[in-house]
Amino acid sequence: MTLSLDLLMGFALFALVTSITPGPNNTMLLASGVNFGFNRTIPHMLGITCGFFVLVVAVGFGLGAVFKTYPLLYTVLRYVGAAYLLYLAWKIAHSGPVSESEKGDSKPISYLGAAAFQWVNPKAWIMAIGAISTYTPMQGYFTNVLVIAAVFALINLPSVSVWAGCGTLLRNVLKDRRWLRVFNWGMAALLVASLYPLLLESIS
Repeated sequence: MTLSLDLLMGFALFALVTSITPGPNNTMLLASGVNFGFNRTIPHMLGITCGFFVLVVAVGFGLGAVFKTYPLLYTVLRYVGAAYLLYLAWKIAHSGPVSESEKGDSKPISYLGAAAFQWVNPKAWIMAIGAISTYTPMQGYFTNVLVIAAVFALINLPSVSVWAGCGTLLRNVLKDRRWLRVFNWGMAALLVASLYPLLLESIS
């Protein structure tokens, strides 16, 4: 089976839903839009999209099989990701007021930092594995992997931009230090809550 138009359209819907729904990336982009504005968040957005593109290609070209053979590697990667996510939540919770962020006292996540985060982001792995296992035909497999990764990237960038844009729109509302503190702690709590499936799996 080749990558037909119907299959591609079904995948595009999958990519849109998974890219635009809440998750660690979008939560951080919303907070970054509030604290740093849209323009300063652009490297963060590009890092997410490019890092995820590379992740999808890597999964498609065999990294997923490596983790099936050596599940301990995947477990270690997930817990490293969880630890890094907690660190990011702490940084968001302690972000300064909008005026302080504009003066450069704190910095948004860099392009490379956002790209690297995709490799320890549980939702990104689920999205990548789902895309490859469900929507990538075996006939012309390597070409199909590249097409799937490229389409995902094209849909992902505008989707994550929506979250950064929404955060930017909230900047005026959250200039009050008290409300900004509540918002940042709320975003940090959502990031920590995103680790619930990992915790539940560990307990069970």
